[in-house]
Amino acid sequence: MEINILEESKNKLKFELKDESHTFCNILRKELWNDSSIKLAGYNIPHSLTSNPIFILETTNTNPKKVLLAAISRLKKKNKDFKEKIKKLK
Repeated sequence: MEINILEESKNKLKFELKDESHTFCNILRKELWNDSSIKLAGYNIPHSLTSNPIFILETTNTNPKKVLLAAISRLKKKNKDFKEKIKKLK
């Protein structure tokens, strides 16, 4: 996955996720909203066949990059737990 930062300020981060779709974006958006410092977390895909998702993330008084990295870490942990549960089913 490639991330291109389009805009960055103290409390706002706008970035593009190359070659991703609604599947990952919805998971990330939902996980970001679990953080109490989030004011805005959403994305737009101008055209699903030719465009990459553009994410906008705004926080209250927290570094948005740190919030994004924390959300990604939580998703990795959830994914690992899910894999372990699937392996136990075999």
